[in-house]
Amino acid sequence: MADIAWMQLALAQAAQAQQLGEVPVGAVLVDAQGELLATGFNRTIIDHDPTAHAEIVALRAGAKQAQNYRLPGASLFVTLEPCAMCLGAMFHARLARVVFGAADPKTGVCGSVLNLSLEKQLNHHTQVEGGVLAQECGDTLRQFFKERRSKDFKNESS
Repeated sequence: MADIAWMQLALAQAAQAQQLGEVPVGAVLVDAQGELLATGFNRTIIDHDPTAHAEIVALRAGAKQAQNYRLPGASLFVTLEPCAMCLGAMFHARLARVVFGAADPKTGVCGSVLNLSLEKQLNHHTQVEGGVLAQECGDTLRQFFKERRSKDFKNESS
């Protein structure tokens, strides 16, 4: 499958998160042979777990499936630019590639706030590509927060 198709699957994961009241971020983990290994979506609220970002959920599921904490050659597709925690986990898993949709100007570490993939001191690096279906990924998040702000405003006004 092409990057766009994998990102569309990640967007479907994001929709599942949104249905549960989570920030709509989805992730898809693809093994070195190009086969689907695992999926994930944000679960921080429902799991009461600050580490349950979409990427971490997918990495945990993928590592269990592979029966290995290292996932060399694997690629992770995520609808939002990863944060430091998530990119760090991807480095530890030895992913070959990370592909994200929308940039995150507040916590993104693949070029928006920092670019950890360029830090020479780190012992592992992964190829990072951004902007795949960026408009669709960004629109999903913008719409979610617009609706949330509208609900919050209505609750405050009541």
